[in-house]
This record gives sequence, C-alpha cells and structure tokens, in this order.
Amino acid sequence: MAKRTGPSNVLITGLSSFWGGRVAKALEADERVDYIVGLDVEEPTIELERTEYVRTDQNYSMLSRIVEECGIDTILHTFLIVDPTQSTSRLMHEINVIGTMNLFAAASAPGSTVRTVVVKSSAMAYGTAPEDPTWFTENTPRSRSPRSNVERSIAQVEGYVRDFNLDNPEVAVSMLRFANVLGADIRTPLTRALELPVVPAVMGFDPRLQFAHEDDVVSSILFAMNHRLAGTYNVAGDGLLPWSEVISMVGKRPAFLPAIGADLATWPLQRLNLLDLPPAYLALLRYGRGIDNSKLKAAGFGYDYTSAQAVDSFVRALRLRRTIGRHRPKYRYERDVEQFFRHSPAVLRNRVAPSEE
Repeated sequence: MAKRTGPSNVLITGLSSFWGGRVAKALEADERVDYIVGLDVEEPTIELERTEYVRTDQNYSMLSRIVEECGIDTILHTFLIVDPTQSTSRLMHEINVIGTMNLFAAASAPGSTVRTVVVKSSAMAYGTAPEDPTWFTENTPRSRSPRSNVERSIAQVEGYVRDFNLDNPEVAVSMLRFANVLGADIRTPLTRALELPVVPAVMGFDPRLQFAHEDDVVSSILFAMNHRLAGTYNVAGDGLLPWSEVISMVGKRPAFLPAIGADLATWPLQRLNLLDLPPAYLALLRYGRGIDNSKLKAAGFGYDYTSAQAVDSFVRALRLRRTIGRHRPKYRYERDVEQFFRHSPAVLRNRVAPSEE
C-alpha cells in the first residue's frame, strides 16, 4: 500500500466547478492542510470557510506567481471539460490544453515547491469502438484515433502529463481516468438523458456501461493526493450494466434512435433543448466501455459504490426531486458575507462557546 503523506499548501483549479468546490470542501476538514487556494473565472457556488478564492482567466496565466508566493506543494487539477455541451470548442481548448500547459509550467519553474500533482482526466481517453476489449487497463491503447474535440483535447492534456512526469521525477503526478459519473447532484449528458420521459437508446445495441459515484470521485482525488500516487489510475465502480438495465432501474422506457444517422435523428431535439448527446456519447450508447479498476485498489483505495449502487443513488435522488422539486436556493458566493462569517467576533464566539460548556 502507498505511504500516506499529507499536503500543506494546496491549489485547486476550477473552484466554481462541480468538482473543484467539492474537493475544496473535503480538504477544509483536513487539519493537516494549512492553506487552500482555488482559482476560477467565477466565484464558488458552494459554501467554503477557509479556502481562498482567486479570480483568474481561463488559462490560469497567474498560476506561476501564486505557486511561488504561496509556497504551493500540491496542485489538484480538477477542471477539465469533458462535457462538450457545456462549452465551445475554442473554450474547451483554452481551458483543457492551454490551462494545463500553464499549470505544468508553474509546477516546473526553477525553485518550484510543487511536489504533488493530481489531474482529473476521463475514461473518454480510451474512446469507444466495436473492437474494444471488455476492460481497458491503464496501458491499453485506443482502438481508434480520437475523433471528437473533447477526446482530442483529453489526449493532448494526457500528453502534457506524461512529458511533465518524465522531466520532473521528483514530483508525484497522478492522472485519474474516471468512468461516467452518477450520484445525487452531478449533471452530465447521460444523467440528462436518463431524466427524459423516454430514454434514448440506439436500435440494435445494448452496450454495457460502468459508473463511478460522485463521492468516490472526490475520495479518490484526495487518496491520490494524500498518498502521493504516481502514474495513471482508472477510477470506476465494480461491474458493467447493460444500458437497458440502467433504463429499467430508472423506471423509464427506451426511445430507439436509428443505428445509422443517430446524430441526425437527435438534431431536432437538440434544437429544442430537449436532448443533447454529443458524438462521443452516442458512440458510448452503441459500444459501451469498461475500465479495470484493480490498480487503484491495489494501491489501497476502497470504493464505497459499485456501478449498480451509483445508479441506485442517482435513482433515489431523482425520485426525491420528483417529490419535493428543486426548492433549495442555490448558494451564491458573496465576498463580504464570507468575510463576515470568517472574522466576525459574534460568529467566532458562537463557534467556540459549545466547547466551553
């Protein structure tokens, strides 16, 4: 099992993103972490107490200065765009490719204090094709060259990771490839498809899919950080599920798309904002994908959810939303309010009081 060593000063990219905020929240509970700084173009959307937010541009051009001034020893690169419906191709390139280049430039600068880097990647790095193996190990090459913009950008990012690793052997670099994620809160093209009255499926295909639960995603990032894992690791719950079974678990019926021209068949629904399945996801609904998770297990990581349990968690959250709706107001970061909660004598006195009873 990998030896556990704690970080001291941690920098998180994409603080306002789904993953950046949750990783920061989890880090705040670790008393060994002295300082947490998060970068993003937008303010965080989750309540944070001791994480310092720094507004930056999409490609993190000021990252080198922050690393130097703050003595950053750990970088968690949580923000790679793997959902092409959420950005333009140009923005995806700016964030994924240019942002990662600047990150590694900062981490490899003369006198850099960075000793641990964790990069959140995706199982989309393997692609999906009819000749694929049942299970991709970390060393299994793609069957076909990347075709979509998101797959090409992930390939470029992973190339930078490998180059940095070779040039900086003193830095522990973890690259985590995640299966499709499900849970109570995550929103992806697949979760949006599963929330439709009828769920899209490709005629003549019943692919087997694998899922990672959103809690296991955060736990695995922290595990890789705390144990200074080096190398590439697949992250996914045990088991493969036929897409037809997933649809049944959600309590829906399939709506079959033609095997030829499925992208054209979905175009009217995309125009009406009723469905958006990018090419990489349509390919997944044909051929599926499974990734071998044994390497991370061998390093000592324990999953809390199987693929089936991740689907069940999503289903229970979906039922709850149907019952009560989305009534909880969304948090909006306000710098003055946060400073009040962090420094107000009244708030601090109230926090200390219970322990004095």
